[in-house]
Amino acid sequence: MRSLVVLPLLVGTLLAGCSKPSGGEKGPAALVATQDPKAVVARVDGSPITEGELMVEARASMAAAEKQFLEAVHAQKVRALDRLVEKRLLETRAKKEGITVEVLLDREVVRKVPEPAEAILQAVYDQTKSTGRPLPPFAEVKAEIAAFVKGQSAQETHQGFIARLRAESRVESLLPPLLLPKVVFTADGPSRGAAGAAVTIVEFSDYECGFCGQAEEVVRRVIAEYKGQVRLVHQAFPLAGHPRAPKAAEAALCAGEQGRYWEMHDLLFAGQGALGIDDLKGRARTLQLDAPRFDACLDSGRMAPVVEKSRKLGEGIGVDATPAFFVNGRPLSGMQPFERFKELVDHELANPGR
Repeated sequence: MRSLVVLPLLVGTLLAGCSKPSGGEKGPAALVATQDPKAVVARVDGSPITEGELMVEARASMAAAEKQFLEAVHAQKVRALDRLVEKRLLETRAKKEGITVEVLLDREVVRKVPEPAEAILQAVYDQTKSTGRPLPPFAEVKAEIAAFVKGQSAQETHQGFIARLRAESRVESLLPPLLLPKVVFTADGPSRGAAGAAVTIVEFSDYECGFCGQAEEVVRRVIAEYKGQVRLVHQAFPLAGHPRAPKAAEAALCAGEQGRYWEMHDLLFAGQGALGIDDLKGRARTLQLDAPRFDACLDSGRMAPVVEKSRKLGEGIGVDATPAFFVNGRPLSGMQPFERFKELVDHELANPGR
C-alpha cells in the first residue's frame, strides 16, 4: 500500500518561541578555559591566536551548547520520571484489582476506543488533499487513515486514564527544578512590580512575536500572584525577520515619556497584526497621549538607539530567540507555563543571594 502522511487535523506542533537567524550570538558560558589564556592555539603567517582570544570567540556557541545540554538532560529525566510514575500507578491499580497491567489497559483503554466514523476518515483525507499533496484514492488509504485516527484516540484515552489514576493517588515529584547558571548583567528597561522585590525577571521580547504575546498572560499572573516579591523589567529584542518590531518598541518608549509605557505595551501585544506607523499613532490617540509630542518622538527615531542598546544587551548575554527570560539571572527560554516560573521564583525566594 502506498503511504499516506496525514496532516494536521489531529496533530499539531507547539513551538516555544520566535527565533532569529542563527549566528552572531554572544553570551557567557559557565565554562573555564583549560589552558592559560596566553597560550598560543594557532598561528597565521606567524601571528599568534591565543586561548584567550579563542574563548572570547567561542563563548557564544559554548554558552548555547551548555544551556541546550543541561535542558536536554533535565527534560530526559522529567520524561523518564513520568514513565516510572505511570508504570507504578498502573501496577498499583492492577495489583489492587488482582489483574495484570495488560488486562487493565485492555479494559480501560483498548475496549473504549471506538471505530472512527466514515465521515471523520473522509475529513482527514480531504484536509490532507487540500494541501496539494498527491494522494492515492480514498479507498486505498482508508484503512491507514483509520489506524492513525484510532491510534490518536487510544493515546488520548490512555492519557485520560493515567490522569484519573494520578488524581486518585498521592503523587509527589521531588525532582529539583532545572537551575541554569546565573548570568550577571544590568537591565535598565521599563519595569513593573515592587522596586525592592526579591526576584527580578528580565524579559526580552519582540512585539511581532506571537509567542511573546501569548506569554504575556503568564507573566501578568506571575506578577499578580507574587505581588511585592517579583519585579519585571522589559527589554526590547526585535528579531531580524520582524521589520515592524523595532518601531513598535520605539512607540512603547515614546508612550513611556508620557508615563504610559505599559498601557502602550499591552495594546501592542493585543493588536500584533497592526503595527504600521499609522497603527502606532492610532494607539497613542486611544491612550489620549499628547499626539504631536508622541508623533514627533516616533518620527524622529530618537528611541531607535535605546531599542538597539536593549537588543545588543540581549545578544551579549546569549539571547537568540523570544521570549527570553532571566529570573534573578537564571535563563528561562521560550513560552513557559506558570509552573516553570513558579519553580524558579520559589527557589529564589527560598534561597536569597544564591
